[in-house]
Amino acid sequence: MLTELNGKGGCLCEPARKGELRCPLIVRPTSEDVVTGTLFGTLRVLNPRWWLPDLLNQALGAERFHRQIFRDLRIELWQKQRIYPRHHLTWDEGQTEVDVVITWENPATTVFIEMKYGSNLSAKTVNNNGSAGYPADQLIRNARVGLRENGWFTEDVLFDLPPRDFVLILLTPTSGNPLVQEYRDPVQLRSAIPRAEQLKDLPRSPFIGELSYRGVIDILTEQQRWFSLPERRLIEELNEYLQFKLSQLRTSNGHGHG
Repeated sequence: MLTELNGKGGCLCEPARKGELRCPLIVRPTSEDVVTGTLFGTLRVLNPRWWLPDLLNQALGAERFHRQIFRDLRIELWQKQRIYPRHHLTWDEGQTEVDVVITWENPATTVFIEMKYGSNLSAKTVNNNGSAGYPADQLIRNARVGLRENGWFTEDVLFDLPPRDFVLILLTPTSGNPLVQEYRDPVQLRSAIPRAEQLKDLPRSPFIGELSYRGVIDILTEQQRWFSLPERRLIEELNEYLQFKLSQLRTSNGHGHG
């Protein structure tokens, strides 16, 4: 974060510019991973009572979560999921890597967050271009994988455990992605999932939502008074960084700093 804010991201040497060398020390201004690591690296150390339910409720547009002590809270980045069963698909699919996975156990809940910065949701995923008759975008893939990982599909297993509550959030510079609204409709969602008849049910609606970077800034600003002095300092720096990334994106899109 400080590297970027102070203009110390570095520049490419001549071999790197020619494609002869890939330098790992450059902080690329378009990297979604850098934004993800900075944002959730900070949120990990803040008291979740004052930001997690707000973030989820605003993204979902519903008061689904309340303030509490989140038992066994874990925030994991770039977590690979199990390979989706081949017999449920008509194409070969590798492992899905989820940008952010948040879990806690009272009640058992899993949140998948798909992060975007300088790029849109991919309309196609590896080995799936949509020709099989089902949508191939990243959001439906994450929804399908998340529902299976959290026990919402009927499977031949030794112990049939109750499903975990599941939420899927798209976190982008600006909200308004039409796929979010489409998949919030249970009928549309089921029609986009192969072998949807294997679904036992769906998590409590709504469970798919989206949030903008500005939404994160506003939540943290509004709740800032409840945090300790060191936490407030971290929030100020994080908000400054997110503002910087938004202005950087506007500049790269030719809209200036306005």
